[in-house]
Amino acid sequence: MHRPKMVDSGLGEEVVVLKVPGLPGNRLVFASTGPVNRDYDDVRRFSDAAVNGIKRALKAGMQRPLLVSPPHKDYKNSTLVAALGALHALYMPLEVREGKVKPSDYKVCVLGLWAAQEAQAKKMVELANALESGRLAYRDIGGSDPERMAAPRVADYVQELFKDSPVKVEVVSDLKILEKEYPCLAAVNRCANSIPRHQGRVIKLQYCGEGPVQKTLMVVGKGITYDTGGADIKAGGIMAGMHRDKCGAAAVAGFFQILAHLKPKHLKVIGTMAMVRNSVGADCYVADELVVSRAGRRVRVGNTDAEGRMVMVDLLCEMKEKAVRETSPQLFTIATLTGHAIRAMGPSYSIIMDNGPAHRSGNAAQWQKAGEELGDVFEVSSIRREDYEFHKGKSEYEDILQSNNLPSSATPRGHQTPAAFLIMASGLDKHGVDSDAPLPYSHIDIAGSSGPFPGVPTGAPILAMATNYILSEGL
Repeated sequence: MHRPKMVDSGLGEEVVVLKVPGLPGNRLVFASTGPVNRDYDDVRRFSDAAVNGIKRALKAGMQRPLLVSPPHKDYKNSTLVAALGALHALYMPLEVREGKVKPSDYKVCVLGLWAAQEAQAKKMVELANALESGRLAYRDIGGSDPERMAAPRVADYVQELFKDSPVKVEVVSDLKILEKEYPCLAAVNRCANSIPRHQGRVIKLQYCGEGPVQKTLMVVGKGITYDTGGADIKAGGIMAGMHRDKCGAAAVAGFFQILAHLKPKHLKVIGTMAMVRNSVGADCYVADELVVSRAGRRVRVGNTDAEGRMVMVDLLCEMKEKAVRETSPQLFTIATLTGHAIRAMGPSYSIIMDNGPAHRSGNAAQWQKAGEELGDVFEVSSIRREDYEFHKGKSEYEDILQSNNLPSSATPRGHQTPAAFLIMASGLDKHGVDSDAPLPYSHIDIAGSSGPFPGVPTGAPILAMATNYILSEGL
């Protein structure tokens, strides 16, 4: 690229289309990564360049682009990351695909991927397809509007997605079961339940790979199909975009889709998607209510807009009950939970925080390292004693206070305290480092990393999760 740069010194800063005789179409789209060797550079430079390059290729009318991202000595997965970036740019929303779409309406006919060796190319294409299939499901569920992906329709989508796959699906829809087994979730669901198309669902997924189980992952995802805030309504124009509050549950489905494609051995994964709409109306739950959690803790509602922790806590308790019988269990919650996560770490980073047993095993650090491989990046936070104190009951009526009545972004430690609530109200506080049966648990807040609105959901944190538990030896 030396000669073109002599003509245009901005070549390394902007995406350009060059006339190159001998190439198909005689055109080359050049998208520079920019410098990649500074302290603060990471593999996302390759993804960003691929996204920008593909967008420019589409503007140029290219239908069969070939992505060329030569290997880089400092970033062993740079070509795969570039491919995933290109695929992200080529996503077509579910609502568009379900319309009257002709083959010519898709952004490209085919995306080619260059590699030095054919075997390497084949392996990379298979892996990229598997990872992208998970992100596709994530985007479909997380990004689709609150009617297309209302809870019953999410259940239909998931059942169809995993038909004839190694993933088992169970859908809980009976209101009496929801009220008995998951009382905190049922409180949030109470208002929406009067509208059949908005009624809540608990979607349970299970995958068990070949061979003796060596590790069991137990994951709960927040799936608020629309968050009005409830009685503590999101006023002043801040409600728009709240159909994205289901990206935690979308991450669960997306990870299982990757499992279904790659079929890792010796791994068992149990997942639960908490699909509920936080509606407002005469039957909505309100602040001051006392709800007894599945673990038997009396929870005082402080803010109906803190519904995410409510829909997950009983499912986490159920996972805790099962975990004592599983092999090497690790428990997780994944949620677009707090605005504080965005304020604290910015809009591009997932946050992970460990309980005592998970911290002793270095879990959060492992996730952070795994996230660096494919650019699904993490910051590590901590759960401290102040977080537990914050949620202690303030009177003899309640054991636990669900939330204060301020936005998380205006609350000190606003992304950490919800993790303490989940531990306390689920009974996981009885399984800490001082317990005879310690259970490692980590909470992951993806409020910032799940993607922009308007825009396309990112798929965070499923690439990091796949890297950590499926691809650790294959990348």
